[in-house]
Amino acid sequence: MSGCGSTQPSEAVLQSRASTAIYRIGPLDSLEIFIWRMPELSRGVTVRPDGRISVPLIDDLVATGKTPTQLARDIEVQLTKYVQDPTVTVIVGGFHGPFDQQVRIVGEATDPQAIPYQANMTVLDVMIAVHGLTKFAAGNRAELIRSVNGKEAVIPVRINDLVKDGDIDANVAVQPGDVLIIPQAWF
Repeated sequence: MSGCGSTQPSEAVLQSRASTAIYRIGPLDSLEIFIWRMPELSRGVTVRPDGRISVPLIDDLVATGKTPTQLARDIEVQLTKYVQDPTVTVIVGGFHGPFDQQVRIVGEATDPQAIPYQANMTVLDVMIAVHGLTKFAAGNRAELIRSVNGKEAVIPVRINDLVKDGDIDANVAVQPGDVLIIPQAWF
């Protein structure tokens, strides 16, 4: 079947996409900290708004901006003062992510908010998360604001065409830190 075209991405493409999406811990993330053979030290914690966590024997360890693996290694280093060769695993449960990795939706969305970025996210995914547009929205005049090499790029987005007309060509990839601005229609 080598002559048949496929619309599915290859396994290599999927792995490449997955390897570029590295989750970083953010304020209010729920973490499960598991310390092998030490159940009395294992526990669930929530990252405080200041970006730090506290666990037994370790006070105020910075968690935000780190991957779960990086945080686990930091905890291991701190625990070596009290435990011989600790093995730590950090599992993220409730995802929020760092503020600079969230996607913000402002203006005439039904439920404007900041949402955690997810790999391969698109404007359609964002619109589902914010429950669509208000009746006052000028969806085809929406703009996606993105930081590119320290400069602000403005990407026009046609949300009405995408959501109301089903024009999948109007779907745009979203990146961490993007801001989607949906203006009000002029009457």
